[in-house]
Amino acid sequence: MGEVIWEDKPREECGVFGILAPGEDVARLTFFGLYALQHRGQESAGIATSDGVRLAIRTRLGLVSQGFAEEDLRDLPGWIAVGHTRYSTAGSNRVCNAGPIRVDSDLGPIAVAHNGNLTNAFALRQELEERGERFVTSTDSEILARVIATSPGEDIVAKVRRAMPRMIGAFSLTVLTRDRLLAVRDPLGVRPLCLGRLAGHWVVASESCALMTIGASYEREVEPGEVVEITEEGARSHEPVVGHRHAMCLFELIYFARPDSLMHNQRLHLVRQRMGEELAREAPADADLVVPLPDSAVPAAIGYARASGIPYAEALIKNRYIGRTFIQPDQRLRETGVSLKFNALPEVLAGKRVVLVDDTIVRGTTSRPIVQLLRDAGADEVHMRVHAPPMMWPCYLGVDLAKREELIAARLSVLEIGRFIGADSIGYLSLNGLLRATGTPGTSFCTGCLTGDYPVPVQLEMDKLVLERV
Repeated sequence: MGEVIWEDKPREECGVFGILAPGEDVARLTFFGLYALQHRGQESAGIATSDGVRLAIRTRLGLVSQGFAEEDLRDLPGWIAVGHTRYSTAGSNRVCNAGPIRVDSDLGPIAVAHNGNLTNAFALRQELEERGERFVTSTDSEILARVIATSPGEDIVAKVRRAMPRMIGAFSLTVLTRDRLLAVRDPLGVRPLCLGRLAGHWVVASESCALMTIGASYEREVEPGEVVEITEEGARSHEPVVGHRHAMCLFELIYFARPDSLMHNQRLHLVRQRMGEELAREAPADADLVVPLPDSAVPAAIGYARASGIPYAEALIKNRYIGRTFIQPDQRLRETGVSLKFNALPEVLAGKRVVLVDDTIVRGTTSRPIVQLLRDAGADEVHMRVHAPPMMWPCYLGVDLAKREELIAARLSVLEIGRFIGADSIGYLSLNGLLRATGTPGTSFCTGCLTGDYPVPVQLEMDKLVLERV
């Protein structure tokens, strides 16, 4: 039985968390931090802790809430912890692939939680195997951890800094040793990572929403190329490994990160509203209502409504508990399609011309039935508006995106996409409009999936497939 995917979206990457807090229940705090990062990956979760002498680790398949019980947290003693929520972009969904990844080094054991993807992972694995390393997973996270563990250096910081230039691609890391915690971000800064404070202790997380969940205050982002070393004495920043450019993933701002998170010192809910405002100026519509596709397009729809003067309305209700299911629907439910995940409100839609706002169209397989769902509920017209440019290229830096031949924008023009999904009109936000909304120079972002211009060399897709099958 194949998996039924109810949402035609880029799949999440991973979330990482770390805390060093003597006297605190760090395993429990990490559990709740991961809970806040659950949107970044739902396939597995794990926590590793240290009491200064011994490392303990628990990894489980499934959601954070499903994988950990009270007895699991009791078996994770210590005052340092790292945690990981995973969606597999390299390596299959098996419990041995769940993070954090524990490896041995000449300095002792380390545990690494990794968000991102290495584009030279296959070459690194071959090199390590030739030197006698034996792998137990099929993930690039283990490759990365072993590159760090086998690099020369008198301490863990030196090892990480020696390893970083060899690792091409995206990596935001929390690294646990017996007595310290590291926060590491690749020189491009592709994936987010931030620092916070909790009762005088230091916390690290992929997104600031995880800091808020445990009552920690946001301090700042970890800079691209920076290594932050956290010990009982405090936090020390080591001089960044400088990249030739910064290239944060634009889709963190558009879609992946939670709207209550801060990135580039801006609340993403407000950034996405500005995307909607730019979209209204670039792609106006003669309509009666602005309706978001819940939940990710809500801020942009608010912005579109505000800039256009068209009333905002919630007319699609999302079943937030359908999630991702491996149970095939029967034929009748298969024919109803997206109504397993969305219901439309006829009382709101009947006789109305509707602007439907969404953040992405990947294959078009969800957009088409949703447009029909609105029509079946009585909408006279449906005008699709997307608050991102067309996605025309795959991602090699930590997002599970369709192959190029599966991307609808790589095969069809914008007008043809509109006809395919059955909309009366269609409009995308331009790249320039998107960058205006972020308030940050375009050179600060990776636009590979939009333009085909990647910030690093990307190896053949076959390399990735070979790695996944190891």
